[in-house]
Amino acid sequence: MDLEKIRQEFPVMEELIFFDHARVAPLPERVRKVVTEFVKDATHFGTAHYDTWVVGIEQARKNFARLINAETHEVAFVKNTSEGLAIVANGLDWNSGDNVVIPDIEFPANVYPWWNLKRLGVETRMVHAVEGRVLFDDLVKQVDARTKLISISSVECNSGFRCDLNRIGAFCKDKGILFCVDAIQSLGILPMDVKRDHIDFLSADGHKWMLSVEGLGGFYISKDVLEKVYPVTVGWGNMVNAADFMDYEFVFRSGARRFEEGSLNTMSIHAFGAALDLLLETGVKEIEKQVMALGDTILEQLQRRGLKVYSSSLLEERSGNIAFVLNQDINCLYDWMMENRVKLTVRDGLVRVSPHFYNSEDEVSRFFDLIDKFMVSRVTVKNKRNF
Repeated sequence: MDLEKIRQEFPVMEELIFFDHARVAPLPERVRKVVTEFVKDATHFGTAHYDTWVVGIEQARKNFARLINAETHEVAFVKNTSEGLAIVANGLDWNSGDNVVIPDIEFPANVYPWWNLKRLGVETRMVHAVEGRVLFDDLVKQVDARTKLISISSVECNSGFRCDLNRIGAFCKDKGILFCVDAIQSLGILPMDVKRDHIDFLSADGHKWMLSVEGLGGFYISKDVLEKVYPVTVGWGNMVNAADFMDYEFVFRSGARRFEEGSLNTMSIHAFGAALDLLLETGVKEIEKQVMALGDTILEQLQRRGLKVYSSSLLEERSGNIAFVLNQDINCLYDWMMENRVKLTVRDGLVRVSPHFYNSEDEVSRFFDLIDKFMVSRVTVKNKRNF
């Protein structure tokens, strides 16, 4: 991996130490160029080059399918993770008494679509996480003969815990349970294989680790369960004769595109495709290796300072997110770090850092120098108050 060449893709490095990819990522230079060229083309030529735009759309679709090891006809574009999960929740045929199993530390995108099914008599069972870890044994204890689906994040947003998708997927396959994954916190840095892990549904917006824009992501539905989900949002785009506008025929498309009900967000799809190009060109396994190496250094530095690490230190349970606790009041940490040109997340009593593959060991060192200064400054303020 040529890190110096890759870093030229990220002008953000000239402005900030950006350790906040688990929130909203900065755009690579190639994504900026694609969006700029699209706007220029649309401004000067309108839709004269629409056929070329369609080529870009389908290339992005292929890129996303390749990223997760799906077939191209098994993926669709969605505006965000929530939309993909809602497609599943609203489109399945539920019976009163069915239940869904989810962890109790999920981002709300993977909570409310299932809670919304209460009106149909569907129970949502919450698995209690242990210090940010979702244990397999605790998950399966919630399962019974009426469990229709398990939905889980590939990586939990606060703790960064990496779930064992293969083990959960194998369990679901054996029990005849549908398996749904919110993959927004792992796609782009951790390898994903929906076939190997027996995943039926997957959804992820592109604005985090996939380095794309907000409001555009990918949705996967296995061809084996396609007919189990009814497209509840219906428009001209869902239909098999979508391009023959006045030839009305109420027949859904044969693949995942049946969930694309109307005009697509073409510009954002082009941005998504360009970001995926960068990830695939670099290689997700290489990206994971670099991110884990940065994580090793971060964990070492935290332990050296005696700071409590909320995230798991086990390699197989780690991701790009590392959360820790500072003994000092951290309410002002975010603003203090921004003043010192560092972007991170402070939330729920935790400090969360999430560097990507282009970040450097030097940036990690500079970050911990600032942590030390902050801790000293808080002690000084406290002593003055007590004086």
